[in-house]
Amino acid sequence: MKKQISTEQAPAAIGPYSQAIQLGDMIFTSGQLPLDPVTMAFPQGGIKEQTTQSLKNIQSILEKSGSSMSNVVKTTCFLADMAHFAEFNQVYEEFFGTECAPARSCVQAAKLPKYALVEVEVIAFTTKES
Repeated sequence: MKKQISTEQAPAAIGPYSQAIQLGDMIFTSGQLPLDPVTMAFPQGGIKEQTTQSLKNIQSILEKSGSSMSNVVKTTCFLADMAHFAEFNQVYEEFFGTECAPARSCVQAAKLPKYALVEVEVIAFTTKES
């Protein structure tokens, strides 16, 4: 059965979608912009700070579902500019490491919502009962 996952520790949806959906033991997150869940503003700084916030949002959603970053099996990452790829990777590695890191797609997007520099979505699993 499909179940909606929602937490105040990540930004509320800014459209007709869920922060995440759980189906069985799988969690599918929506793309997470680097919005602070309290202020709904981007962090000061550039790609590193925005990547950190996007991944913290993902982490909060996964924790709410009973999952974790170590249970992520696939990520899809959107960058506003591939010139930021190396800096993005530095932060990404802090969250996922290199050993058994998730499968990943990373593409440059023509424009992201609210002119963000990054957006990340993940697929993970959980052992928590629905």
